Amino acid sequence: MQARPTRLGELAERLGGRPVEGDPDFVVSGAAPLEEGGPGDLGFVRSPRHAGALAGTRVGALIAPPGVEAGGRPVIRSSVPNLDFARAVALLLPRPRPQPGIHPAAMVAAGARVDPSASVGPGAVVGARSRVGARSVLHANAVLAEDVVVGEDCELHAGVVVREESELGDRVVLQPGVVIGGDGFGYEFDEQGRHEKVPQVGRVVIEDDVEIGANATVDRARLGVTRIGRGAKIDNLVQIGHNCVIGAHSLVVAQSGLAGSTVLGERVFMMAQSGSAGHLTIGEGSFVAARGGVIEDLPPGSRVWGFPAAPQRAWHRSAALVARLPELVRRLRAVERRLGLRGGGERGDAE
Repeated sequence: MQARPTRLGELAERLGGRPVEGDPDFVVSGAAPLEEGGPGDLGFVRSPRHAGALAGTRVGALIAPPGVEAGGRPVIRSSVPNLDFARAVALLLPRPRPQPGIHPAAMVAAGARVDPSASVGPGAVVGARSRVGARSVLHANAVLAEDVVVGEDCELHAGVVVREESELGDRVVLQPGVVIGGDGFGYEFDEQGRHEKVPQVGRVVIEDDVEIGANATVDRARLGVTRIGRGAKIDNLVQIGHNCVIGAHSLVVAQSGLAGSTVLGERVFMMAQSGSAGHLTIGEGSFVAARGGVIEDLPPGSRVWGFPAAPQRAWHRSAALVARLPELVRRLRAVERRLGLRGGGERGDAE
């Protein structure tokens, strides 16, 4: 991706007027990790304890917190260097957007409405009565079924499928392969013990500023609405079951899964490979560690680990005890021998 050369002083101003030490006229022509950057690149140091990484770097300029010696390089001082570096990358390497218009190889149904400033790529489909808002982009082979609403400034990458009656707010980003509004997983046993499908006739509503990672799925509600709250971020390969509600600004990280009718409060963190049983509530501001399994309601502010999920301190105590089990078994058997009792199991059980 071609960078946009920018003076360091101009970059600092666009980052909110950050102070510059050294030459403000240094021209930044790219951004790179410290270990890979060249003389024209901008790098960053996250904190003073990472300053040792500067010893071998060739980057020409830095974003760094106060007190970090820049080695004679010009530097933008920032109390949030990671965030400011991310913003600088967006300024230096803006992602190209397709030109407005409908590609000749796209299929737009009669009665669908596509704003003239939107872009619909080759092979994309816009179903009957669906609407695409201003400046939104449907990349190649994205599919909108009937009666779908896509707001303004959205971006739907290649292979996205949005099923009927789903609604996307403004500035929603769907990475490649996302499926919105597929049927929820619902079956009942019939009189002969066979699986009979329960109709899934609800819909999905995704609020403003949501981003959903590649190959993630959000199921339509059985009845009513599956809702993803504003500002929520969902990582790759995540499954959101029918009738779930994800609170505003919550994060659900890769390979996690929420069973049907799970409710997440605002600003909940579900870390990688975590999950929940259905029909429960995880309170506002809670944190579920990687591979945590939630099987009961959690009050606001909970921090849980493991399966079944337990409070942080209790889980760490249990994990420490598990690591000591072989030693404890050997000690128990030694006591049994001294008391003349018969030990249980073979010696190898303690190994």
